[in-house]
Amino acid sequence: MNTFTFIFLIALIISYSIQFWLSKRQASYVANHRSAVPEAFKNSVSLEAHQKAADYTIEKGKLGDIDSIISVIFLLLLTIGGGVNMAFEFWTSLDLSPLIAGIAAIATIFLIMAVVELPTSIYQTFVIEEKYGFNKSTPQQFIKDQLLQLTLVSVIGMPLLALILWVMDSIGSLWWLWAWGILISFSLLMSWLFPTVIAPLFNKFTPMEEGALKDRIQGLLARCGFNSQGIFIMDGSKRSGHGNAYFTGLGDNKRIVFFDTLVKSLDDEELEAVLAHELGHFKCKHVIKMLIATSIMTLISFAILGWLINQQWFFNGLGVEQPSNAAALLLFMLVSPVFTLFIQPISAYFQRKFEFEADDFASSNSKAEKMISGLVKMYEENASTLTPDPLYSAFHYSHPPAAIRIAHLESKIKTA
Repeated sequence: MNTFTFIFLIALIISYSIQFWLSKRQASYVANHRSAVPEAFKNSVSLEAHQKAADYTIEKGKLGDIDSIISVIFLLLLTIGGGVNMAFEFWTSLDLSPLIAGIAAIATIFLIMAVVELPTSIYQTFVIEEKYGFNKSTPQQFIKDQLLQLTLVSVIGMPLLALILWVMDSIGSLWWLWAWGILISFSLLMSWLFPTVIAPLFNKFTPMEEGALKDRIQGLLARCGFNSQGIFIMDGSKRSGHGNAYFTGLGDNKRIVFFDTLVKSLDDEELEAVLAHELGHFKCKHVIKMLIATSIMTLISFAILGWLINQQWFFNGLGVEQPSNAAALLLFMLVSPVFTLFIQPISAYFQRKFEFEADDFASSNSKAEKMISGLVKMYEENASTLTPDPLYSAFHYSHPPAAIRIAHLESKIKTA
């Protein structure tokens, strides 16, 4: 243990104390407002639905707290507890090349982490989601999804990891610039491939049938100047009762996707308004802005790692005796979230700002009244609480709280 060990422990205590405090505020605030539907929703949301959302939010929060406690304990075991050091010592002792030993050690740690996180994922799916009527998945489907995710990580992630570690070992002091370029290029490639290669491995995407809804959506696309490879219905109901809509992909590989659950619950004009909101993100260049912000943060992260990799105290302070590029990369991925908690509310602020801008776009290209009614249905059917704690939502919510978002849309109607 050295000075950095104590800095890490202090940062860990502060970070998770803030998170637990915010979680407690959220649970208390939601519980205290459980008995009555907010005034803005009294004519559209039943008391039963409001209380269901409150109970669902509180239960998910409790599970999140348990998951956080497990994460803290496991992080301490991996770092100052010597877990990472043991993994690297084991694979190095097998006389493998430094590159292969590093890949194997990192893969071992992430596999153990996946196993540790599995019980909470199972409980979330088959206890909480089942209790509130959202789970449609079977144990067989759940196992299939886990194995498919593991396969994709192995087939896609491992070669990427190998390339980055090779760059770290071979390029010289500016390796971090090359690694950044590789990671950003890979992210863009995955974004381009996701709609047609990755997503269909998990779900079935059926082209929207000809009819009034498709005609309405195509009219919206024409008005907005949006081109895509098609409009698809995704069989989200095979896993969950939650509904959503999104567009995905880059360049000429963009797709518009509606969950089948959403299509069943919203009318045609509401679906048009929801899609107009999603197109608003595209038209307002939110995707590009987020990509630029992510690229800058990634570059800064690699630059910091490029400095830390030469600091013996960084390794020793986190329980690793023998420095290596692979160990530095793994330690940085494990502990950086502890030191970057302050970024979360800043990111959430800009994401909420983007949501308001997308709502403004939707109001201009569809009926704001239908956007409101569609949102209310989605809040109710997804059991999203209408009364989140203001401070918790400011820290965690990427979308504005329901009452604020609805009020913003209503103001657009009044000024129209």
